[in-house]
Amino acid sequence: EVQLVESGGGLVQAGGSLRLSCAASGLTFPDYAITWFRQAPGKEREGVSCITNRDDTYYVDSVKGRFTMSRVNAEDTWHLQMDNLNPEDTAIYYCALMVTTICTGDNLDVMARVRGPGAWGQGTQVTVSS
Repeated sequence: EVQLVESGGGLVQAGGSLRLSCAASGLTFPDYAITWFRQAPGKEREGVSCITNRDDTYYVDSVKGRFTMSRVNAEDTWHLQMDNLNPEDTAIYYCALMVTTICTGDNLDVMARVRGPGAWGQGTQVTVSS
């Protein structure tokens, strides 16, 4: 069974940085991607970023140039480095596994729509003050 645990959220001022972590266990798929989603109060969940195990990446336009995903060496842990944060980045952030060979916005959109509320972890809260 695949399990993912998010950590690293917190409160930061606009312009600041945070690094989120996603620790995975039980990964047995030959091709997969680790994804980050976020959900702000009153808004739908949206795909933020994605990285495959072959280092293909995707970032939603609103975070391009500010957010970077990386894998921690050979460990099953991924980081989401978030720089130059702004209040619009305030949300609960979730990481999730996607069985795929490529990261695209369409894949993330589908996943956000079809994955039921109970299929997401607890997430980690990111709050950016102005």
